[in-house]
Amino acid sequence: MLLGQYEANLTEKGRLAVPKKFREKLGVSIIAARWYEGCLVLVGTDKWKELLSRLTSKSDIITAPVRDTDRFILGSAFEIDLDKQGRFVVPKLLKDYAGLKSESVFVGLGDRIEIWDKVRWAEKEVLISKKAEQLVEELARTVPSNK
Repeated sequence: MLLGQYEANLTEKGRLAVPKKFREKLGVSIIAARWYEGCLVLVGTDKWKELLSRLTSKSDIITAPVRDTDRFILGSAFEIDLDKQGRFVVPKLLKDYAGLKSESVFVGLGDRIEIWDKVRWAEKEVLISKKAEQLVEELARTVPSNK
């Protein structure tokens, strides 16, 4: 399981090193793509289809929202092979989208990793912290009880 937060610096050549704890779980062949709220997503190739099906599996019909989700994520996805140090060159499209400048944060979220610009992540974390209790309450109302 991918858990925790790790920082990494974007090199002058636009490379990021995936933290060792994450590399051990992801393997050396991964997918990087745009994700929501201005960050990137990193997933092992073995989990990629699973993640996509969670996003669009509610419909067998390729509706406009499904098409747009495909365009947003698949249209920005890159197959990445890590070098021996666990680094990869962040494609310009992804670097620009996420606003990656120098310091980045890798956030492990179970089956995927989000990559954030450090400043953007700090702002997002403050917002999440302020509404954490409200989020739990909302989830409790929408998740069916096992009773």
